[in-house]
Amino acid sequence: MHEKSTRPLRVGFIGSGFIARFHLQAFLGVRDATISGVFSPTPAHREALAAEAQSLGLGPCRAYPSVESMLRSGEVDAVWILGPNSTRLEHMRTIHREVKAGRASLRGVACEKPLARNLAEAREMLRLAEDASLNHGYLENQLFSTAVRRGREILWRRAAPIAGRPYLARASEEHSGPHAPWFWRGGEQGGGVLSDMMCHSIEVARYLLTEPGRDRDSLRPLSANATIATLKWTRPEYAARLKEATGVDYTRRPVEDFARGTLTLEDEAGRKLVIEATTSWSYVGPGLRIQLELLGPEYAMEYSTLNSGLRVFLSRHVTREAGEDLVEKQNAEQGLMPVLEDEAASYGYTLEDRHMVGCFLRGERPEETFRDGVAVVELLMALYRSAETGRTVALPDAELEEYVPAVARGEYRG
Repeated sequence: MHEKSTRPLRVGFIGSGFIARFHLQAFLGVRDATISGVFSPTPAHREALAAEAQSLGLGPCRAYPSVESMLRSGEVDAVWILGPNSTRLEHMRTIHREVKAGRASLRGVACEKPLARNLAEAREMLRLAEDASLNHGYLENQLFSTAVRRGREILWRRAAPIAGRPYLARASEEHSGPHAPWFWRGGEQGGGVLSDMMCHSIEVARYLLTEPGRDRDSLRPLSANATIATLKWTRPEYAARLKEATGVDYTRRPVEDFARGTLTLEDEAGRKLVIEATTSWSYVGPGLRIQLELLGPEYAMEYSTLNSGLRVFLSRHVTREAGEDLVEKQNAEQGLMPVLEDEAASYGYTLEDRHMVGCFLRGERPEETFRDGVAVVELLMALYRSAETGRTVALPDAELEEYVPAVARGEYRG
């Protein structure tokens, strides 16, 4: 760990897609940080993101032709790994190599969810970060949502000491499908909707069930049971629409667009706890819907991103081109629509980035690290294995160490 820094943290982005733009908006609410560099393999994309960082007043920011050139520039203190899942391990290897060789000096590295496509890759991500003596943070935004943190704080402070700890967390995330083609390709992404979105659900549920002040590993996983299915996108009309939009042929290599998972755990006193998670790319509503619940003996918490305080009504005479100016994964331009006035804050990106920047500047361990990312990937693999074998998987399971889901192997047929 580095000593505390007195100057702003200069952050370099690896990746220039949808999630990188969410982080740009989030950094508008972060003190003591600049976005000083961007690498993307596509020159136009990295130049555009660097220009956007400049226009938002987050720079000075440069676009770099390689990860190595950005790391060696002396203008970057920390790296946010935001590229596609299939590239993350190679980028981490590059960071490790440059730091170990003394060609780069970094205060920390943060990686978007999921940490990796499978457990072997996730463990290697952690090993590389620790071998290079890097402070590391796992970017799971949902547990940094202000509503989630406030609800958890209230129940653990007011209710749990009187009635007992919470025992059931439910988490669901649903929308009508991802933005970029690589999400739809099982080999590149590591799976389908279970890999893409249940990583959120698992970790925010673990967070809600973890006693404040305790590490997430105070909850011991016992078993995993899951079902996956392809409900919408293999239907001929939707497969054709997907192929036209992304070039992905779902009739040949589908991945799941629905997943349901149940995890059983126990706390340090041996009390049983349950996580129920549901994710879907086949939900068509106003836009992205995240629903969370935390239940205890005499209390409950509920949260839905679509129950926003702001709504607008647009009549049939108000027409315009399709967009996402009201809510992420927006599906309509008319009618009564929810509006998230600050999506980066509502979804947790702003507090997440603020927390990571502060920890890297102070030389402190973040609340979420690569170790949490490894734990999440292990649970994802257990759920995939349960769905593939049709049985409940008891944990720990040594076979998960080298396991690659059928969806990622190209053997899943829906």
